[in-house]
Amino acid sequence: MDVDRREFSLGLILALTAACSTGNTSRAEPVHGGWWSTYRQRFLDPSGRIIDTGNGGISHSEGQGYGMILAALSEDRDAFAAMARWAESTLAEPDTGLHAWRYDPRSPTPVADPNNATDGDVLIAWALALAGKRWKMGIYSDHSAALRGAIRQHCVVEQNGQSLLLPGRLGFVNGAEITVNPSYYVWPALDTFARLDGKAAWQRVIASGEELLRQARFGPSQLPPDWVAVTPGAVAPARNKPPRFGYDAIRVPLYAVLGHRASLAAGAIGWWRNLVAQHQPIPAWIDVVTGETAPYPVSNGGAAIVARVTDTPAPTQLDSDYFAASLQMLSKARV
Repeated sequence: MDVDRREFSLGLILALTAACSTGNTSRAEPVHGGWWSTYRQRFLDPSGRIIDTGNGGISHSEGQGYGMILAALSEDRDAFAAMARWAESTLAEPDTGLHAWRYDPRSPTPVADPNNATDGDVLIAWALALAGKRWKMGIYSDHSAALRGAIRQHCVVEQNGQSLLLPGRLGFVNGAEITVNPSYYVWPALDTFARLDGKAAWQRVIASGEELLRQARFGPSQLPPDWVAVTPGAVAPARNKPPRFGYDAIRVPLYAVLGHRASLAAGAIGWWRNLVAQHQPIPAWIDVVTGETAPYPVSNGGAAIVARVTDTPAPTQLDSDYFAASLQMLSKARV
């Protein structure tokens, strides 16, 4: 069924405004041990945007997605509504149904690049689905369905019998070479989409993603890099990016465990377990080709992921950096 995106967006914004005015905010914080209030205070602007404190105070679709997921899991309806309303009114692209990836309040044109970040759209669609189910709000469920359809339409490309998830709708296909970010496969989200839309809608995307992660393992520890290049018959670290298991790829083990696919991150989990057993620091990144490691340790967000997947103690204080704090919060979730 075709949807008039402008009409749908206006209805969503009005509904979210009404939701924000109810005062029906829960502070039960059932999954984050009291951290949600701190997270909300540090990173949620009154306008409803999540502020990336480690990146000049910008906002992006990824941050809105993380914030909305954490608000839904923390039963905070008001915060969720504010974030969803801001994303829809500020980042939504009417022509595609996706969200622009970046908002910079310092710029005369805060949303200068209409391209999306597919992980941001996946996270937002998942958050809307969670909220729609938890609070029995059809407006959220319907918006999630529309966004899922837009992702399938604009951000999935067919190659050699595979359905690959593009990092964004523009700029990642160069002839037969497709650049893919393994950490954009948010497995619990994709599994939710398959349950809601029917297995056939997402089966090829999920199966192709699983096969990609089985192939995208490099170096002695068999680690996935942040970015990979996929050509017919081959997967390699992307040529125009550092070949590092780093700030992006560190999420691969987290999503694998949250999505009950730990085997897809067996190399990273085994490498971390070995370092922990030897009481060695976890480096922030490692070059999967040369073996060079960062001269500084992983952030609290990364340490929380290591703790989750290796069953070891996690940092006890929420980080002041948005990205690290988001990973800490998500690493404590049970979804």
